[in-house]
Amino acid sequence: MGLFDRFRRLIKSNINDMISKAENPEKMLNQLISDMNQQLIDSKKSVASAIADEKKLKRRIDETRAQADEWERKAVLALKSEREDLARQALEQKQQYENLAAEYEQQWKAQCDAVERLKLSLRGLDQKIDEAQRKRNMLIARAKRAEAQRKMQETLGGLSDTSAFEAFDKMSAKMDQIEAENEALEEIEGKIQDDSLEREFAKLESSSGESDTLLDALREKIALEDKSGPPASDAAGGSDVPQDIDETLEALKQKLKNESSGDT
Repeated sequence: MGLFDRFRRLIKSNINDMISKAENPEKMLNQLISDMNQQLIDSKKSVASAIADEKKLKRRIDETRAQADEWERKAVLALKSEREDLARQALEQKQQYENLAAEYEQQWKAQCDAVERLKLSLRGLDQKIDEAQRKRNMLIARAKRAEAQRKMQETLGGLSDTSAFEAFDKMSAKMDQIEAENEALEEIEGKIQDDSLEREFAKLESSSGESDTLLDALREKIALEDKSGPPASDAAGGSDVPQDIDETLEALKQKLKNESSGDT
């Protein structure tokens, strides 16, 4: 199993476990980012180790080729000394080192390819973690909105008992009733005051009407008496028929005085 296959499996396992709990989305996301960064560090260490292996193979290739060159130098030296047997043995050693260098080179090339793939995957992983960190705040905000909506739904669902709302409606209706009664009292008070004022003026008008009626009756009575003949005192005095209230009153007073004198 490859390095990043193990990484993906581990992260997926952690995510599934945390989502199943999902008690605190913000804490979960922060923990996921922390786990990713830790895995990124471990992956970088693994890539660094692969690069180190590649460099070791390169050094072995160089060392092996150097050994092959050294045995070639010894073969030349043996030939110069007319030791063909030694030269042959030296060339055999050279051939062994060249073969070994060729094997190391094949391993080194494969390691180089693997290191390049690991570096590419590591850069991709690093970018994904950066993107996850940028999206973290957005995901946290979405989680908070979802949690707020869930709580609202729970609150609304738990309001099956409408007694509080009924009490509120009753209180509102009671306030409306009190306000209406106050307005009615103000209207009644104003009406009473208006009626009282009307009665006062009615009394005044009634009193004035009665006085006028009495005065008219007196005038009519005096006029009738004048037609039947004026009293002795009036004939003697030669007084005229009264024309206004004051004259009528004076005439009435004189009449009463005369009648009183006649009785005595």
